Amino acid sequence: MKLSHALLLAFVAAIPARAETVTVFAAASLKDALDENARAYQAQSTERIVVSYGASSALARQIEAGAPADLFISADLEWMDYLEQRRLIRADTRRNLLRNRLVLVAPEDSKVSVDIAPGFPLAALLGNGRLAMADPDSVPAGKYGKAALESLGVWKDVRSRVASAENVRAALVLVSRGEAPLGIVYRTDAAADPSVRVAGVFPESTHPPIIYPAALTATAKPAAAPFLNWLYRVEARAIFRKHGF
Repeated sequence: MKLSHALLLAFVAAIPARAETVTVFAAASLKDALDENARAYQAQSTERIVVSYGASSALARQIEAGAPADLFISADLEWMDYLEQRRLIRADTRRNLLRNRLVLVAPEDSKVSVDIAPGFPLAALLGNGRLAMADPDSVPAGKYGKAALESLGVWKDVRSRVASAENVRAALVLVSRGEAPLGIVYRTDAAADPSVRVAGVFPESTHPPIIYPAALTATAKPAAAPFLNWLYRVEARAIFRKHGF
């Protein structure tokens, strides 16, 4: 009987642990860096990381509607606050993960280069084209961009010429395809697309700090916590830095 029991224990121990899927909802601007971090983490873990990217506003509302996310990484504080106020994240796990910068981009063959300062001639630089931005009413990148342009006194000159996109990566595509002569995106987005070039950098004083908070959702599986912790480790920080964060 003892031998049979020992054999049973050995058999059970030999069965590979079933991989658990961790679902991450993350701001679109994180795609390249977070994809690389997910691969690095999965190389030393049994968990499977699945990331859904989009505008922080849309992702937060999906979580509110019951979407099965384990971890949320927002591109601004407001949408994380939105979920925290509704007790849809575990507030004790919330931490600021990353920071970013806002830039003006143009197609790679464009000759536009500008010192972004109060009253800079953005409307004239657009010519007959439109300014690509994430939705300035709800998407963090668009809200930061609008705040910067208002601070610089030029929003009134271009607000009717904005090509509004569902998220910052969609705005980037409009510029990289030449459908818009200029766009406002994060520095990390510009670095990820060789079809665009940085035409100018917005002073940080012109908009609220661009901070990415991360937190487990209220319904997070236990396997999500180790991945969240990984994102603060030296290996993960090096990957984020490589991508411009």
